[in-house]
Amino acid sequence: MENQGLPRVLVFGLLGIILLFIFGSSMFITINPGQKGVLFETLGDGLDKETIYGQGLHVVAPWNDMIVYDVKETETFEKMEVLSKNGLSIKIDLSIIHKPVNDRIGYLHDNIGTNYLEKIIKPAVRSVTREVIGDYLPEELYSTKREEIETEIYTKTQEIVTAKDIELPAIYIRDVTLPQTLRDAIEQKLKQEQEALEYDFKIQKAQKEAERKEIEANGISKFQRIVNQTITPQLLKWKGVEATQEISKSENSKVIVIGNGDGDLPIILGGQ
Repeated sequence: MENQGLPRVLVFGLLGIILLFIFGSSMFITINPGQKGVLFETLGDGLDKETIYGQGLHVVAPWNDMIVYDVKETETFEKMEVLSKNGLSIKIDLSIIHKPVNDRIGYLHDNIGTNYLEKIIKPAVRSVTREVIGDYLPEELYSTKREEIETEIYTKTQEIVTAKDIELPAIYIRDVTLPQTLRDAIEQKLKQEQEALEYDFKIQKAQKEAERKEIEANGISKFQRIVNQTITPQLLKWKGVEATQEISKSENSKVIVIGNGDGDLPIILGGQ
């Protein structure tokens, strides 16, 4: 009996090795950082949408399937040719930042699948971009309202993809290409507008300088009127007498003649 049991163990062991060799690669699944997984149970209830598998090594029955999603933020570039409000063709380069909602990848896989970028995100971005750009003139996209247009494209696209269990952190307008003649015309217009602003600034500066000089002249005139009203001949005579008294106290030799100067002010003769 013992001799019969041993071959059975060897047979089962050998069978296990063979199964491991055949299905080993599909039984051991490694989920790397930045990834999440959902399990499809072939002999069970199908896709388990609620259970999310994190990074690490997972052992999966060979008849089941682990679907791995990259949940890091990913940048996708999209080039488009759209029509502006006045019907001119514009080439626009967009940068789309996207990722699945981590704890909803089971529902994302069930409803859309791993190719959600091509099925949902790109069509939504193209449709919204054509709609938004069609409301603006080329010069607005090229200069004055570029940020506003970018925000509008992002907001409307986000409303579409969020309902599909997809996150959309940002959409950026990387580049706008207009026909050369139109671009030259816009740049010339912007240059003229800038020159007009500079001219207006110079006029405002000159006006303020004129106002300053007028205020300064009015101040000087007012000061002179006050001085003329305050300084009388009597005051000048008195100040002359005070000065004469101070001079007379000096040790330098001098001769002071009282009352013979203009306005009867003292005359000082001599002195060192």
